[in-house]
Amino acid sequence: MFDISFPELVVVCVIALLVMGPERMPGALRTLGLWVGRISRTFTAMKTEIEREIGMDEIRRQLHNEAVMDQIKRLERDVRGESANGSNHPQAPHAEVKAPESVHTDAQPAAAPAPTAETRDAQPRA
Repeated sequence: MFDISFPELVVVCVIALLVMGPERMPGALRTLGLWVGRISRTFTAMKTEIEREIGMDEIRRQLHNEAVMDQIKRLERDVRGESANGSNHPQAPHAEVKAPESVHTDAQPAAAPAPTAETRDAQPRA
């Protein structure tokens, strides 16, 4: 808003300290803070009142709804375009994956893991 950088703010504070002196500086800063707060609250109240009078909430809602509708239309066009492309241009079949020859298909099934102390305690005893 005012585009005041930190070094500029430090220079202003040092000059104010030299002009006012250390005795009056805390009171001056307190008064400055009160005025800045009042101006900020007044600005916020005016902004809220103006937005309420011109119906900004309704305008924001309409803009949001239009953006959502545009997204839906774009997605619908994309889906229709993909389905049209899919029917006109069939995809190449996927290459079959063959098992390596070193794997034996008639191997014995793996043995069940040995029960641990927790599973032994959880099993009912006969």
